[in-house]
Amino acid sequence: MRIAIISLYIITGIVSVTMGAIYLFTPEFMPYHSDAVGRAWQDLQDSEQVLFGALLDVAGAGWISLGVAVIVLAIVPVRRGELWARFLVPVLLVVFYMPTLLATLSVLAQTPGSPPWYGNAFALLATAIALALDRPWRRKSEAQA
Repeated sequence: MRIAIISLYIITGIVSVTMGAIYLFTPEFMPYHSDAVGRAWQDLQDSEQVLFGALLDVAGAGWISLGVAVIVLAIVPVRRGELWARFLVPVLLVVFYMPTLLATLSVLAQTPGSPPWYGNAFALLATAIALALDRPWRRKSEAQA
C-alpha cells in the first residue's frame, strides 16, 4: 500500500517538474494562450512578450518547486511514515493544483483557448486517491489492524 501511495506522489511530482520545465524553457507562449488572447506571439508588443514570458517563468518555477518538494518528501519522510509529511504532501498538491485547475477552467470557459485542464484534474485525483489510501488521520491502532 505504501508503495502505491508513494508512487502516486512521485509520478505527480515528476509530471509537475516536467510541466514546469516546459513552461520555464519555452521561448513563447503555448498555442492555447494564443487562442485565448486572439493573437500570435509574434503579434504581441515587446512589453507584452516580456510580461507573458515572465508569467510563464513564474508558473514553470512553481511547478518545478512543487514537484521537487513532493518527490523529496515522498522518498524520505512519507516513505518512513512520518505523519507531518503524510499530511503536508497532499496539502501542497491541493494548494497548488486547485487554483491552477480553476484558472485553466476559467480560460476554457471565458476564452477561445483550450488549456490542458485535465492534467490539473488528474493531479488532484491522484492526490485524493493517495490520501484515501494513506489515511494519515487514522490512529496507530487502526493502522496496525
